Amino acid sequence: MINPQNIFRHEFIGLQVEVADSSHEGFKEIKGKIVDETKNTIKIEDDEGNEKIIPKKVVTLHFNLPDGTKIEIDGKIIVARPEDRIKKRFRKH
Repeated sequence: MINPQNIFRHEFIGLQVEVADSSHEGFKEIKGKIVDETKNTIKIEDDEGNEKIIPKKVVTLHFNLPDGTKIEIDGKIIVARPEDRIKKRFRKH
């Protein structure tokens, strides 16, 4: 089960996400479902079916977990290939 403690070890594809903050004005307020992820980007599909590619290192994301929990993650922390991020160790703050 995905939760705030183990989110880094899970696949992001399929999760609902919203760009909470960005150093680039054009990315703010984008929300939808993650449909693809690379080392440096995530691809978000909005409600109309439009896909936007967002660079991870310039955004702060709000993930909506399946149980209804919201979690905020700085995109700089998740800059890694998905298969490497799953194996990486993260410090707890």
